[in-house]
Order: sequence, then C-alpha cells, then structure tokens
Amino acid sequence: MALPPEKISELKQIIHSQLTQMDIQTKIRDILSDTVREEFSAQHGHISEQELMQKLRQRGIVDDILHRIQFDTETQIIPPVSHFQDRDDHVRQMPSKKANIDPTRRYLYLYVHGGKAFLEHLQDPDPVPGQKVSTYFTLHLYFRGQRFRSRPVACACEPEFDEGFLLELHKESAGEAGRMADAATMLSLSDPVHLVLIKTDCTGETTLVSSHFFEWRPALTAQNGPMKVSVELKGTGNENKVPIGILEVQLELFPKLTQIVDDSVVRTQLDLERGRQTEHERLYLVYCKQWWKEYLQIRDAHRDRLVKIFAQDENAINRPVCSFVKPLRAGRLLDTPRQAARFVSLMHHEKVATLGGGDKVEQWTNIHGFLCRNKGDCEDHAVLLCCLLLGFGLDAYVCVGTKSKGAVHAWTATISTDGLVTFWESLNGHRYIHDPVNPMDPPMSKQQRPRYPYKTVGCVFNHRSFFANSQASDSVEVCQFDLHNESHWKSMSEDAIVSVCGPGASPQWPTPPPLSASTLDTALVCNDLEQQLRVIVTEHRRDQGLTTTWDDQLSYLLTPALAAYEIERITGLTAGNEEFQDAVRQAVPDGHTFKGYPIQFIHRNARKAFATCLRSEVCEEIVNCRGDHVRLAVRVRIFPYPESACATWIMFACKYKSVL
Repeated sequence: MALPPEKISELKQIIHSQLTQMDIQTKIRDILSDTVREEFSAQHGHISEQELMQKLRQRGIVDDILHRIQFDTETQIIPPVSHFQDRDDHVRQMPSKKANIDPTRRYLYLYVHGGKAFLEHLQDPDPVPGQKVSTYFTLHLYFRGQRFRSRPVACACEPEFDEGFLLELHKESAGEAGRMADAATMLSLSDPVHLVLIKTDCTGETTLVSSHFFEWRPALTAQNGPMKVSVELKGTGNENKVPIGILEVQLELFPKLTQIVDDSVVRTQLDLERGRQTEHERLYLVYCKQWWKEYLQIRDAHRDRLVKIFAQDENAINRPVCSFVKPLRAGRLLDTPRQAARFVSLMHHEKVATLGGGDKVEQWTNIHGFLCRNKGDCEDHAVLLCCLLLGFGLDAYVCVGTKSKGAVHAWTATISTDGLVTFWESLNGHRYIHDPVNPMDPPMSKQQRPRYPYKTVGCVFNHRSFFANSQASDSVEVCQFDLHNESHWKSMSEDAIVSVCGPGASPQWPTPPPLSASTLDTALVCNDLEQQLRVIVTEHRRDQGLTTTWDDQLSYLLTPALAAYEIERITGLTAGNEEFQDAVRQAVPDGHTFKGYPIQFIHRNARKAFATCLRSEVCEEIVNCRGDHVRLAVRVRIFPYPESACATWIMFACKYKSVL
C-alpha cells in the first residue's frame, strides 16, 4: 500500500533530523577517507559502491543509523495540519511534531491538548478503534492570513485534539518583512487567533459550534517555557452566552524572548486598545443616531424601509454592516467574477431558526466561519460575493430589501463606469441587468415584467460606503441607482465608516481569510459515486422485476453534455453541443429511442441524489424503462471549486427499441 505524499514528507523530515543530529555526513566522510587510503590505495581502478557499503557495514555505521531512527508503533502518527496561505501554493503541509522553521522569523506555537466539559456529548459512546465515527469535530484557525485545520476528532465529552499549529508573527509593512518580530512589535499585533469549531454528522451536515477570538499576547509574559491556558468556548446565535466546552491550549514562542514582557504592560496595552475601539464605536453610534434622525425627516415612510445599519454576527455582537465587507482576492483559484458567483452559489444555503421553530433569527456570520462551515444564509452569500467582486476591481455593493413575496433578502449589485447596474443573485449565480422604469412615462399596453425576483431595496453598502434609499418609492422597478445623487440616496460619511470598519480599526472584525484550494480527487470521487448509483438503480429495478444492462460507451458519451452545462452555469452562454448530439445519434441504432435527464447537486450523497431524481417524471421513466434491448447509462461529473464547494452533475440516460 503506497503512502500518501504527506506521510512520505513527514518520514523524510524525521530521517533528515536524525541524520543531522548524528552528524552522519562527517562520520561517513572520515571512514571513507581512511578506508580508501589504507585498504584501497593499491587499487588503481574504480572502487565500486558495493565495496564502500560493505566497509560502512563492517564499521557499524549502517546499524547505528537504523538503531537511531525508531518509530513507536504504539503511538499513532498524527497527520499534519493544513496550512493555507495566499501564495501560489495555497496549501502548504507542515508536520505537526517536527518542522523546519526560519530562524530569522518569530513563531507562535499553539498546541491544543484536548477539550473538556463538552456536556452535549456526555452520553456519546467512546469511539472504538477502527470503527467509523458518526459525528466529529474539526477545529479551524485563522491568524494574519494563515489558515489551519485540524484532523477530524470524534465528538465526545473530552475530545482528544492533540494537535499543534505553528503561527508566523511578522510585520507586513514595507522594509520589515524579513525582520524578526521583537517584544514591542508583537505587543502591537492586535490580531487575535480566530478559533472556529465545526461539527459534522454522519450525513455530512455541518454545524457551527463555536466562533471564538483568542487573545494570544499573554504568552509574551511566560517566564518558564510554555504557557498553559484554558479557553472557554461559547455557543453561537441565541446560545452565545452558554459555555459549550473548554479547550486546553499551550502557547510557546520560537525563538524564545530574551526579555520577558511584564504582565502589567500587556494588560495596559489590551485595555488601551479596548478603550480606543469602544470610543470609536461610541462616536459612530452617536453619528448614526443623528444620521437616522435626518433620514426620517425627509419622509415619514422611511421608517418602514429596510435600512440596515447594524447586524448581529454569530456571537450576537452588533456590528456595522460595512464591517462584514472587505475586498477579497481569490489568487489563482478563481479567474473571473462570474466564476466567483458560481462558487458562492455552490455554498449551502440554510436559514437560522429559533429553538423550537418560529421566525428567522438574524445572524451574519464572519466569512471565516462561513467558509469553514460551507453553509450560511442569504446575507452571508451576498457579503462573500461582494468581497470577491471588490477583489476583482468592480464597484460592488450588498443590497438589502425584499423579494417578490415580501421576504427579507440580500443580494449583490455592481455599477459599471457607464452606469449599467447588474444584480447578482448569490444563491444561484444568476445575473440580471437593471433597466429602471420611469413612472412619469405614458402607460404601456404591455409592460414587460422584470426578470429579477426583487421587490424593494432599502439600502446598499460596501466596505467604505453606505447609502439609504430616499426616493419616493423603494420599489426596485423604478429605483435609480445613481448613488451619488443626494436627492435619491442619503449617504453616510466615508470617514465615519472607515473609523470603525477600516484596516486595523477593530481586531475582532478581521479581514477575510484567503481561499483554500479544493483537495477533492474528482476522478476518484466521480467513479465511486457513479458505481454507487449503478448499484442503487440495479437494486431499484430488481425490486420491480426488471433486469439491468449498462452501456459503458453510452455513459462515456454523456460527459461533454455535463461539461457544457457547467460552462453555461458559469458564463450564462449556451455552449455548443453539436458534437454530443451527433455522437448520440451514431450510438443509437435506427428504430431505437434515446432519453436523457441531467441534474446538478451541491452534495455527493448517492442515495439522497437518487431520491431527488425520482421526483422527476422524465428520470423515473428512464430508470424504470421497459422494452426491447433496453440499455441504461449514468455519468457523474464533479467540478471542484475553492474550499469544499463543488458542482455535482449527474445524467441518467437510456436507449431502447421502439415498439409500435
């Protein structure tokens, strides 16, 4: 059985470290020099490699090396954590026990021993070695552009994470990128470590268990090596004040500080930052109250418009909506804005409901938490898409309003340099050109209804602008998006927004993390899912007394059609399918009939997908096809996108002899 690349890298690192500690190169050089001088001096020909290896074995060098390099078979080798950076190699593997570190850089080693008091899982049985775990935890970390992910750990009252993360501390300003961070520099780094705990159940459903911003700078006061800290994790949403568990964490700086920072200095620094942030937020709140008062004086009807100035995040903290948006560059993972829209639409959509049902709960999730969970509400999708479009250099905004049936909704809009307004629906990737209707124009005999599903718009915003709709009507059909027209839109001061939402204004509202590349082996997953579907269809037909014959060639011919469907979803343009149609005509003999049914999912659960397909009459006719010379075909094509998003295309088809 071949070892995975990360295991090979880890073994090479262990062997290299052992050989370096033994100074084996010097020993081999000395022995070979003596051997050549004493025993092979009379030989004028070539000395073979076998003769040299024999002398090394006689001197005991080979046995000494094998004795030094030992592997503890009773200790489980922990796989390395994933380290994502916004570089060309978006994924960098780092061994969890040994790692080559740059001696000119400063690092924070954060080691998570395990968890305690996760009382929700008090009754869960202890995991059995070798048995598949039904639910598991995954711990995600984000710190100054660096992302880490732990290995899956079985859910338990005391989960055993036993994982270390090496965080690089550095200054990002010009001229100091290669300089080691000293105590004063690290004390000024106000970025916390964002810890996100995700729970995944047996069906693949993910839950955001906790989102915690961990303050690491007390590690500067550690005098006797590592500092041990207990981190209390709180729930999210309505459970934000309820402790859900404790993480036992150990902090250590590499290289160690020559001068320890006094505890009072760290406390004073944290108090000053907290006080400064509180003062900025207080001044912004005072400004918003005055701004809102002026907005209501324009028209009494403005009181009922969806002007969203503040929103609650997953920790139930009220934040300015502009603080959720920041430009995000996707590196080389996404090539076009439309591809970015396709990626966001493949993130799962879920409304957060109150415990026991009821109305929708407001929860705008931090982008890091949204990416880790791969699931969120319409606001999360709209914010992420707006960040990506801003990263592509577009003038993008998040719109808050209502849909055609009156439900509160958020979407994204871009405004071109010539004033063309385009709506981007982040939940499905559709784009709509906004052509406003002039209410003063004479009535038309047949007005064409807009294609977009939006009814009203109350406000639009991004990371440095906020505009409230002050037009006579907030209907999207008649709305003019000339945002700098003060008679149509009331704007907030950009300086006021930047004071609380600008870079470094609030460490608790970090910049979006870099996207991570997909780790999905699409060929392997496609083959596996396709085989599962064949087994399911065969069993389904056997229950009805039908035999099943699969046509591998016909299945393969379906591939171009699935690729064309995905291209159409990205570009909005119908790709040429003439070759596919011609191939099908040649594969189907005269007197035979061909039927096909394509469908797309954002998951990879075979039984769940098959149950959905059977709801279609066309697919049911194909799967339950009866007749002469019936041949069935199924093709699966998975298109991976950043993070864990993917588009799963499935196409069922059949050909049979027509009976008149």
